Amino acid sequence: MPRSRKVHDGAGGMTGGGAGGIAGANDAAGCAGWRRLTTAGAARRRVVRAGVFAGLGLSLADLLRLEARGEPAGAAAFSAEAGARPKGAPKARSVIQLHLPGGFPHHESFDPKPEAPVEYRGSFGVVKTGHGDVFSDNLPKTAAIADKVTVVRSVVGKIPDHGLATYHLFKGYTPSTVIDYPPMGSVVSHELGKRGDLPPFIAIPSMPGFVGGTGFLSSAYGPFELNADPGQKGFKVRDFSIPAGVTLDRFDRRRRAREIVQQQIRSLEADPDVLDTMDDFYKSAYAVLTSEQAQRAFTFDGEPEEVFELYGSAVTGAVKGPDNKYHPKGLAERLIIARRLVEAGTRFVTVEYGGWDCHVDVQKSCLDQMAPLDHALTGLITDLDRRGLLDSTLVWVTSEFGRTPKVNRESGRDHWARVYSLLLAGGGVARGLVHGASDSTGGEPARDAVPLEDLQFTIYHQLGIDADKELVAFGTRPIEIIKDGRLVKAILG
Repeated sequence: MPRSRKVHDGAGGMTGGGAGGIAGANDAAGCAGWRRLTTAGAARRRVVRAGVFAGLGLSLADLLRLEARGEPAGAAAFSAEAGARPKGAPKARSVIQLHLPGGFPHHESFDPKPEAPVEYRGSFGVVKTGHGDVFSDNLPKTAAIADKVTVVRSVVGKIPDHGLATYHLFKGYTPSTVIDYPPMGSVVSHELGKRGDLPPFIAIPSMPGFVGGTGFLSSAYGPFELNADPGQKGFKVRDFSIPAGVTLDRFDRRRRAREIVQQQIRSLEADPDVLDTMDDFYKSAYAVLTSEQAQRAFTFDGEPEEVFELYGSAVTGAVKGPDNKYHPKGLAERLIIARRLVEAGTRFVTVEYGGWDCHVDVQKSCLDQMAPLDHALTGLITDLDRRGLLDSTLVWVTSEFGRTPKVNRESGRDHWARVYSLLLAGGGVARGLVHGASDSTGGEPARDAVPLEDLQFTIYHQLGIDADKELVAFGTRPIEIIKDGRLVKAILG
């Protein structure tokens, strides 16, 4: 039977913090850099407040504008003319990025090293995939659909620091004191624009800390952050509806009245650039507030119970919360909303889940978080495939780096960027492939190393964006979308 919403009571469950809202063993865990990352994300989100023009029933526009104002100013010049898109039709129309912040352990997931010495091998057993490879037995459902995905076991990062590596993952460049670079979602928004009424770049529930703003691109290309968690009780996107008591006719009258005021301002020779930018925010807000398709995309209206079961909505971690009970983590609901947004036209959706900075007791960290991940990720890929959307939707599972090959004295693993694993599915990526390999202990690439920039370059290519293209910053400085990136042809179908 369809239902209009699916929520958890939140007791001992999700907290909605920058770490993906996971309560339990990992709330206070992790290194100082990880705690700064999660705190910075929460502080940045508290800045976003709306309501200046709420009397006009257009507080969403203010939210969009305030989010834009919160980004660095002074470097917003860009050019969309340089370069050219790859030849041929793009394979992917949308990207769903499932980000696992904190450093996802590859030994306990996609590269378990069962024959390595005990201090190196994964903390769990293994499960075989259909093509004869092995994943950690934390991921039995993912292993069962391995014929639909590609796992890259030879990703090479640069910096084993949470903030710097997160910036690198989302923007394709390491941080610089000279220039701030745009994140991938902003570049996609800039290059491809909107498709339908929804924003082209959306973050669920919000962008991770340390990613920063839109760099040298206009703030208009920034993410629309829900600042609300689909897995929490009473989920509702802030200011995403016409105020109670205001009919659509009344809303239209107010909009027309505002247009008259704008015309008067123009007659007084107000700055046209500022006014045009304000108009864009109001146009976007009006389109969303009056579009049935856009409104439905942010709800669970019409979703049958079997979909929630497919994504593992009721699946809990194996670690009890503060109330001494096991609780679902809410990832299922986040990914269902992501799928609905892609169906409605959003081009790039970032979903954040978990806190994987497992310096202490990596086994407990995985027991707490891995089962909901396994169910929800498998549900998303299966659901997209059933709906005929997997070929046009690229699912990308990311983390800023991996974990050390050797378990430390606290039974945990520390930061490691030299080699780690990421998963991709759909969007023209090969099915049933394990690409590359790490060495016998999972510490260095052994075959077919894939620098992170090459993977990012390949994702842009699948979207029909030439990542060699130069965008112009500061009005005169050409900067490649990805510098020295190469297409990883071996992972493409």
